[in-house]
Amino acid sequence: MLSQGYRKAKGKGQSQARVNISAALVEDIINLEETSEDMQAVVEALKEDFSRNLSVRTSPGVLDHIIVVTKDGKFPLNQLGQISQKSPQLLIVNMTNFPESTAAATKAIRESGMNLNPEVDGTLIRVPIPKVTREHRENLAKLAKQSTNKSKEALRKVRSKSINQVKKFKNKVSEDTIWLLEKQIQQMADSAAAEMDKLLAAKTKELLG
Repeated sequence: MLSQGYRKAKGKGQSQARVNISAALVEDIINLEETSEDMQAVVEALKEDFSRNLSVRTSPGVLDHIIVVTKDGKFPLNQLGQISQKSPQLLIVNMTNFPESTAAATKAIRESGMNLNPEVDGTLIRVPIPKVTREHRENLAKLAKQSTNKSKEALRKVRSKSINQVKKFKNKVSEDTIWLLEKQIQQMADSAAAEMDKLLAAKTKELLG
């Protein structure tokens, strides 16, 4: 089922040998495709976080997911108001469809942690976008690093869970099989972590220039 030759990879100088086990051959032990999907989901979540929360580019989307607390419950801002960009330095939130939530939406924008000071004009909320300072860029870069570290911790949990699943079969399959599976899971985790590092490098360059 699995090549004994890979066992030698544990020797000095061969630790980087790639392992590629057919998922179908070990499906009774672990679902490698599911492990891969779980790891990739962590990467995609980091990518989404970078795009949504750590950008110096102004777009209506930066306000979309601000949570507004109303008497009827909590809603993302884009479900209550129409968000548009009037100019590079001004966003408009049209609350015509839910005028009773204008005050709550204004409060949510002000308390979003994005350093915004909305101005109310009837059912329109004007949101001036402050000039991006070097300090703000550096703070965003720090947040990007923190987010990456948190994502790597989530990745380690996926890896550990998968390896623990494999170890449950140590008395049922060969030692080589267990070792090969653990190595492949580690390679998958390393690949995902490398992708995160690339995302962080690109985001840092975007923020700091």
